[in-house]
Amino acid sequence: MKKQTMLLILIFHLITFMAQAQEGADHIDDSEKQEVIDSISNILESDYVYPDVALEMIALVKKKMSVGDYSDINDPDEYAQQLTSDLQSVSNDLHLRINFTPEQISQWRNASQSEEDSIAMAERRLNNNRRNNYGFQEIKILDGNVGYLDLTGFFHVDEEAGATAQAAMNYLSNADALIIDLRQNGGGSPSMIQLITSYLYGPEPVHLNSFYYRPTDERTQTWTLPYVPGKRRPDIDVYVLTSGRTFSAAEEFSYNLRNLERATLVGETTGGGAHPGGTRIATDRYMIWVPTGRAINPITDTNWEGTGVEPHIKVPAGKALETAHVEALKKMKESRSKDDQFSLQWAIDGLKAKANPIEIDADILEQYAGNYGPRMIKYENGSLFYQREGNPRYMLIPMSTDTFMIEEIPYFRIKIIKEGNNVIAIQGLYNDGRTDKNLKTSSTP
Repeated sequence: MKKQTMLLILIFHLITFMAQAQEGADHIDDSEKQEVIDSISNILESDYVYPDVALEMIALVKKKMSVGDYSDINDPDEYAQQLTSDLQSVSNDLHLRINFTPEQISQWRNASQSEEDSIAMAERRLNNNRRNNYGFQEIKILDGNVGYLDLTGFFHVDEEAGATAQAAMNYLSNADALIIDLRQNGGGSPSMIQLITSYLYGPEPVHLNSFYYRPTDERTQTWTLPYVPGKRRPDIDVYVLTSGRTFSAAEEFSYNLRNLERATLVGETTGGGAHPGGTRIATDRYMIWVPTGRAINPITDTNWEGTGVEPHIKVPAGKALETAHVEALKKMKESRSKDDQFSLQWAIDGLKAKANPIEIDADILEQYAGNYGPRMIKYENGSLFYQREGNPRYMLIPMSTDTFMIEEIPYFRIKIIKEGNNVIAIQGLYNDGRTDKNLKTSSTP
């Protein structure tokens, strides 16, 4: 009986200890709040890019602390969010933020004390970079030989990142126009901006951007590289897709090319963050991302901080790709031969049909159903389906009341042929100008 009692007491104390530990992890007291404010104040005063703004921010959070504005906050994450909001209310600097990250801080500190932890941390970073393919999410050739690059981050150029960028740019090197999608790109390193931009210019260096860093009181410049592995394309038309999520280094890339008149920007105005910096440990549980510098464009002598980068063609982000693709094809068509113009117009018509779908009355669609020699059209659930003997079945997408495209077969379309009110045949249309024809043999597929 005594053993059972002792066991129950031990279990009770263990549960109590775990509950208290959990409460401590999810709780912040006034003493820790003051510690956080004191630490971030020192960091801001010494490193924030604008000293006078730093002093204003420090004064605000210290005053709010002294009058008890933070007294009702008990959650550590909520405190980080409130401090971030208060600091940004003065600076309007979206880069500046406070984060509650005790686990990450512990990993960082352990890495600086142990060789094994340092190696493990480097391996985690490398694996994360590889999982994200160094920001190169999708690379393909769109209709009309338009290259497409979906770039979700500008990773620092090391051996692997550089090789990935080189492979991507060389894959796209035979395209007749290039679309670079930065709609989900939150920023990164100027070194990747430099490398990618260098593929868009010749070997003569071009001044891309300059930076001022307050902690070292120095200015740096970024220029295109005199050499890149593979093919340069200084002649290719470039389109950059932007959104409100496009931020920081992704904005620099957009701003650089816009002011150099090297690209057409399509989409939404970007987020408005032009101050580089980095993460600093403030306390055992809190970090601060502090902007320590500012971009200075050599053409405008300013940057996009607080205003964002305005696109040439303003459309919702969701329509930016199709808009840029059509614009690229139209531009290409202006200088092409008659045969090329036909295929380019073919691609333009297909894009417009996808972007602006039309509806056709069911009774009209039902008239189109039937057998046409080796071809068959069937009406089901409000849609038409096309099949050639021995081949898969495909849905027909209306381009007009009598012409249809097939998403899976981009080089082929169907046109309905009528005499009066009667459907007599279907005509196959091809993107090289060829046609063929099959008479309707029955109305029942």
